Amino acid sequence: MARVVVIGAGAMGLAAAYRAAKNGHEVDVIEASSEPGGMAGHFDFGGVSLERFYHFVCRTDLPTFALMDELGIADKMRWRKTTMGYFDGALHPWGDPVSLLRYPSLTLLEKIRYGLFALICVRRNRWPAIEHESAKAWIVRWCGHSIYDRFWKPLFDHKFYEYADNISAAWIWTRIRRIGRSRKSMMEEQLGYIEGGSITLVRALMEGIKAHGGRVHLGTPAQQVMTANGRVTGVRVVGQMFAADAVICTTPTPLVSAMVPDLPEDWKRRYEAIHNIGVICVMFKLARAVTPHFWVNISVANIEIPGIIEFSNLRSVGGDAIVYVPYYMPVTHVKFSWPDEQLLTESFACLQRINPQLKESDVRGTKVARLRYGQPICEPGFAAKIPQVQTPIEGLQIADTCFYYPEDRGIAESVRLGAEMASAVE
Repeated sequence: MARVVVIGAGAMGLAAAYRAAKNGHEVDVIEASSEPGGMAGHFDFGGVSLERFYHFVCRTDLPTFALMDELGIADKMRWRKTTMGYFDGALHPWGDPVSLLRYPSLTLLEKIRYGLFALICVRRNRWPAIEHESAKAWIVRWCGHSIYDRFWKPLFDHKFYEYADNISAAWIWTRIRRIGRSRKSMMEEQLGYIEGGSITLVRALMEGIKAHGGRVHLGTPAQQVMTANGRVTGVRVVGQMFAADAVICTTPTPLVSAMVPDLPEDWKRRYEAIHNIGVICVMFKLARAVTPHFWVNISVANIEIPGIIEFSNLRSVGGDAIVYVPYYMPVTHVKFSWPDEQLLTESFACLQRINPQLKESDVRGTKVARLRYGQPICEPGFAAKIPQVQTPIEGLQIADTCFYYPEDRGIAESVRLGAEMASAVE
């Protein structure tokens, strides 16, 4: 039995702690926040428990299903038919062959090329051939400049800003494939959610950790990973030292160098070379729906938002419409420091552009959530930039959401990697 300290109580950290405790190790989880869950954490939104940052489940998220079954909450999984929309000044249905064929302003050849591109993405199983290609070059090669400029450039520009032209094709491909494979048929998309939200899984993991003798310490930020003679010895927090034979660190990579000063300098440079952008989710509780769709991509010149998520079209939340307006941007961007009221004003004006019938009197609640390290920037060749999970310091493993590239951040991949790190503890 080893003494294991897990830094971070997000999905990856909790999954690692649960597996380590179940394997018979002595486990302590330390989390800076006063609440568990990380990006899957919840807040009370007028009587509804809701994620600060929206989550959904796809049919390919097998690690999530296996973990839920193990925790005894498999019956909490729910599935629902969802649809996609596209707003270019008018709202169009999108995301299926008929919608593509009916979409105006595209030639037949453009529609055929775009449809073939989507089909190949869904059926493709390997990514090394596109690992060193940018998403822009890859999409242009398959679909042409007109398709890229109309449908993809606005999304990239408003999510990645100065990085927009240099995003990995492999990373984009996995996103298309994951959604494309979560379909009941070619014409019907089907997404899932956990009853009660992601917090249902978070709480089950917390209970599982405690049931196997583990401990979770909230409001306890890690200050330094301690080492001696090339191996980990523990984690220092304010006024306390958690002794450890093994440490699993799941904090964002930009924080690693300061937290683990004994790492070799070349390893520190590798962590520091991984860039992130921030995310702000502006949330509205509304008396009426904005659209009939779960998600709507936006391509309008004077709307600097890539899209909206109408979450209540996936998970029923008591009759109100719940809408997320996500802003992705470098934290140096002026909008990241905007006051909440300014973000609410701009994003509500966007919702009114999509649905002019929406009135200010329809707003029943608002919330703004921010995260400085919301999305790793995965450029072409990103796989070679990722350090090994096992560091040169014996007993110390480090990983965050970019470590399961080319998969995008998500609960399924987090619990898979968390379990793998726990299984590596001897």
